Amino acid sequence: MKVHELRVFNHRQGAELPVQTSFMKDELDVILTTYSQMVAAGYWRDYGISHLPRAAVFSVFRHAAEHPLYRIEKQPQLRKQQAMYQIVGLDGRIFRRGNDLRQVMRFFERKLLRIAS
Repeated sequence: MKVHELRVFNHRQGAELPVQTSFMKDELDVILTTYSQMVAAGYWRDYGISHLPRAAVFSVFRHAAEHPLYRIEKQPQLRKQQAMYQIVGLDGRIFRRGNDLRQVMRFFERKLLRIAS
């Protein structure tokens, strides 16, 4: 998957800086497929997307007025450390990380199996 960042030239430092990092369409397809399965199982109810300078964040909620249960983060600067995508829990713990979004999202398969049984 390609890394997508909008960049702007910073005249003071003489370098390009990221304006915002965002999810590409194929990344959103992977995330929304898992999201729809979790909604159908009754576990998740709402989501939010944030596009920040160094990260894109997809947050999932049980109820809209709560803190996010999980954050799926994309941080392109961590690509060389094999941690461009990560799943962060409510308490800040990192449950899974990697450069392959599909593999990272497999974390939720166990949750779906527990819900179904």
